[in-house]
Amino acid sequence: MLHFGKPAFLKRYANPLEMGRDGIMGMNQRNINYISRYNRRSLYPLVDNKLKTKGIAVSHHVNTPKLIGSVQDQHDIQNVLDIIGDHSEFCIKPAQGSGGKGILVIKDRNAQNGHFIKSSGEEINNHDLRRHLTNILAGLFSLGGRQDIALIEELIHFDNVFSGFSYDGVPDTRVIVFQGFPVMCMMRLSTLASDGKANLHQGAVGVGICVRTGRAVRAVQFNQPIEFHPDTDRRLSELTVPHWRQVLELAASCYEMSGLGYIGTDIVLDRDKGPMLLELNARPGLAIQICNNAGLLPRLRLIEGLTKRQRLTVPERVEFSMEHFGVWNQS
Repeated sequence: MLHFGKPAFLKRYANPLEMGRDGIMGMNQRNINYISRYNRRSLYPLVDNKLKTKGIAVSHHVNTPKLIGSVQDQHDIQNVLDIIGDHSEFCIKPAQGSGGKGILVIKDRNAQNGHFIKSSGEEINNHDLRRHLTNILAGLFSLGGRQDIALIEELIHFDNVFSGFSYDGVPDTRVIVFQGFPVMCMMRLSTLASDGKANLHQGAVGVGICVRTGRAVRAVQFNQPIEFHPDTDRRLSELTVPHWRQVLELAASCYEMSGLGYIGTDIVLDRDKGPMLLELNARPGLAIQICNNAGLLPRLRLIEGLTKRQRLTVPERVEFSMEHFGVWNQS
């Protein structure tokens, strides 16, 4: 059941005292009390660079989209067709990109002219493909405009259970993990406004997900409650994430994998391969609180008060989170 009551922190001029009572975490609290305290800066490159993230994921046997190859210099660009080989569908993304910028999804090839067919149906030729790779290497899509490299990955085929919940894009599940405990979750559903990208600031729909059940509890677009997907008219309260415990265990395992105490894990559900880690974020945003109509602080403080938290296994941590952070325990 979705909850459409507008909490204090959604008011135009929110009272800081009311926000504190609701357990809402602000940016300064996040940066000082959690990111700076629990995330060693020396580990940031492991999550800021998707190629490095994929490397540690593979070494820790964490399920992630298979890497076809990488493009790191101009010589690689000239040989990109050899790297791609006979793959007719794949995804190209900048290793240090953010917000979905620079991602190119190829769903097929035109057998007659050899052109690549994008998810939108538009065709691009070899020159267009190489030009896009050149832009990635030049840092056009990277954080701070730094020189970058391009990853070429196998395409994710999202599970049909999400049909109608997302518009021209793969929906993903963001799980905030603190000290190895999943504490809050949401799904990000692409829309026409977000250009098929799961970016809330660009107009994607955010759906708060109950940690215990994997079911939708609230949906928002541009921070305003909604009941139906704006492009497909699918009722968002019907959204349930399958393989939910497996999703949470995958997210929780990223604590040991990355060494970071406060992270955002982005997980997709492939119809054939199940839950897969898409990427990690050492500075996850705070809009997840709006999607859930709940604050992070009570949950984080509960975890901080656990004296034996370091001794718990991944399944034990997930069990604790499912027991304590269900929808009926919302702030």
